[in-house]
Amino acid sequence: AMFSAEIPHQTASLKTLTASRKKTKLQMTGIKDLFGKILTIERNEYLKVKGSIDTNIYFVESGSLRIFVLDDYEEQIIRFGYENDLIVSLDSFLTEKPSDFFIQAIKKTIVKVIPKKEFVEYINLNDSNKQIWTKILEDLIIQQIEREKDILTSSPKLRFERVLKRSPKLFQEIPNKHIANYLRMSPETLSRLKKS
Repeated sequence: AMFSAEIPHQTASLKTLTASRKKTKLQMTGIKDLFGKILTIERNEYLKVKGSIDTNIYFVESGSLRIFVLDDYEEQIIRFGYENDLIVSLDSFLTEKPSDFFIQAIKKTIVKVIPKKEFVEYINLNDSNKQIWTKILEDLIIQQIEREKDILTSSPKLRFERVLKRSPKLFQEIPNKHIANYLRMSPETLSRLKKS
């Protein structure tokens, strides 16, 4: 959720940023040059757990991840990341304090890492780079509004249609059980909607 309209995401007190579905956006900004370390996360392994501080930005080379919180021991998925996305626990990134987010690999996933220090140095280089950060934050707000509309839409059919229109690739990359959780519906309801 960083450099396109497909970008960031946050919930009321929790913020996670997922980004740029298009490599060209990264190439245009020069941010791709900031990525250093490469991490491989095996299926079901965690990139981040609740209560940890994580100020890195991650670029998903391959695979897929889910970002979720625990609500009364029940997982609530709030975001996904897959190939060419940027992922960041934005609350932790901004405050350098612990976050309630879990970030877990759905399947074997390879990510590149930008430490906060390098990213901040990059955006402070010039006004053009600062505008990139402004754009990220603007897109974050727009995505947050769209996600809140999803959650407040009482009709499962309309929730499904909204997300399908906004993120059709999601339905190719992510297992149905996770999409159903994200859409706040049962897997059976999702299956029925996909068939109709």
